[in-house]
Amino acid sequence: MPQDPMDFEWSYWIEWGRERILWLLAGHLLVSQVSRLLVEKYKPWCLMVYGMAACWLLLGIKGFAVILLHATISFAVAQFQLSLLTWLCSLILLSILRIPAVEEAKRKWYDSENEYYLLLFTVSVRCLFCTSFSLEYCWHGPAQKSSHSFLWMLAYVFYYPMFHNGPLMNFDEFSKQMRRQEAFSLKTNFGILIVGIIRIFFWWCLAELMIHLMYIHALYSSTPPLETASYWALGGLALAQVLFFYVKYLVLYGVPALLLQLDGLKPPALPCCVSLMHSFTKMWRLISVKFLIILLICLFTYRYIYVPMGGSQSSLLGTLLSTALTFAFVSYWHGGQSYLWYWGALNWLGVIVENGVKRILSISLIQDLI
Repeated sequence: MPQDPMDFEWSYWIEWGRERILWLLAGHLLVSQVSRLLVEKYKPWCLMVYGMAACWLLLGIKGFAVILLHATISFAVAQFQLSLLTWLCSLILLSILRIPAVEEAKRKWYDSENEYYLLLFTVSVRCLFCTSFSLEYCWHGPAQKSSHSFLWMLAYVFYYPMFHNGPLMNFDEFSKQMRRQEAFSLKTNFGILIVGIIRIFFWWCLAELMIHLMYIHALYSSTPPLETASYWALGGLALAQVLFFYVKYLVLYGVPALLLQLDGLKPPALPCCVSLMHSFTKMWRLISVKFLIILLICLFTYRYIYVPMGGSQSSLLGTLLSTALTFAFVSYWHGGQSYLWYWGALNWLGVIVENGVKRILSISLIQDLI
């Protein structure tokens, strides 16, 4: 039975995974385990060199140069230790990716659109990693600057399991865990690998069944079936799409999370099932703090935008502003199309309305009436 062809993301990453990425991840695993066994002290640099080589192999010398140039510019701007300047630099680098002339020039580097999109996705995610390093550099005192060298930035930016599509780990967590030297057991890691592969294979089979049997995205892309469907049927389709999204990211982020664990790092927790969520605010908070299921960069925006702007600890106006900026950056990072701005505005409104209702219900008079 043919699969639903309308979910571009799943088809795209599964195709790349089968062709090259899974083999490169296997190579990373081999280099990681050998370096942990023989030269634990130099593990970050071994993995950095491997990540650079994998980047060169997949994206070519020009793609590699673009990512290295972004890292170099970000590091240079970070030397001024001004968070606002770092943000300005990041937004400019992100904006350059969307200039039509730049897009056309980069397309000519490759033989297919898929190769160009791989560069685009990778550079977009690398921008977040460069921003994380730069902001952490700005926030730390002179005594900690030695642990924020350019070499460590390259080890962070070119760490291969998180290279193309995430997940995200802020620089401080990455460097702290990567520096930690702990007891290493090849037998234990082999057991973790086998159990992890079985779990990911189960999730992959479930996702393939859903995409071959349910045709959720094909139905959404066709207007007539939606116009004739009842509200219950539309609600079921919406739930089915969200559940497929959840299973899809168990696979797409389950693979790098397994490799992080085998490297001695603590990966972000895999996402909670959205069917267990009953609170709009709680859903975003769990996604932001633990893992990202609805968007790639919730963890990033929570630490680097929402909290510095005051978040829920500030005044009502401050909370409104910090939440709005968070969703605005997410919408812009994903491409800035009009439907993304509508999506961001509706999510912002949902969070604000729920928080507003909670504040009203917390008034003692209202509680007495209830």
